[in-house]
Amino acid sequence: MTLQDFRALHHRPGQPLVLPNAWDAASARIIEKAGAAAIATTSYGVAISLGTTDDGGLGQQAALEVIAQVVAAVKIPVTADVEAGYGDVEGTIRGVLAAGAQGVNIEDGTATREEHAARIRAARGVAGTDLFINARIDTYLREIGDPATRLAETLDRAAAYVEAGADGIFVPGVTDEETIAALPKDVPLNVMIGTGSPSVQELADLGVARVSVGPAITLAAFAAIEKAARDILAGHPHV
Repeated sequence: MTLQDFRALHHRPGQPLVLPNAWDAASARIIEKAGAAAIATTSYGVAISLGTTDDGGLGQQAALEVIAQVVAAVKIPVTADVEAGYGDVEGTIRGVLAAGAQGVNIEDGTATREEHAARIRAARGVAGTDLFINARIDTYLREIGDPATRLAETLDRAAAYVEAGADGIFVPGVTDEETIAALPKDVPLNVMIGTGSPSVQELADLGVARVSVGPAITLAAFAAIEKAARDILAGHPHV
């Protein structure tokens, strides 16, 4: 599948691109076998699988190594979660391109609108047209600022990031339909599905173009491992 094909998956009204999130080569292969059209990595899942923490604990080199392993393990497109760029957005994007990923997700976290727009601009400068850049806005996930002005701030950030070169906007942490309906649709909108969120079909009806699950699959897999281990240790190896 070409990058053009991957981009096209974001422009199918009523049929969002559903991205199960992988954390290593094995999980990526399982997700591909399940029928996914593309795979997203989860920085949280990668971090905890390597015994470290999200929000920068992983580091650029380790993150890029896992991205390369995931890309090499599957035949479908991979979009890589690189947190905020690991303090070196340009170097990180070069590594993502070298790994063969077709997309990247860059989060603003606690950065200002201007700081993150600069990151997106730097990423676009390195990638040219060779990468789908998804700009993550953390206003809702991190509950940043006054709730009364949070939507307005999110819209302002979205406009700034698109102007800086983002191909899509990702707003995790939003679950109510009224807010989702108010989010911009001039570029593909990515929403994270989970407990309390609308279904994929309901999100499609709201104009969402891309759906991901963050670390949910990772956590479910690790919970299954823990249960199996406890059962075995208790003398009940029903696995």
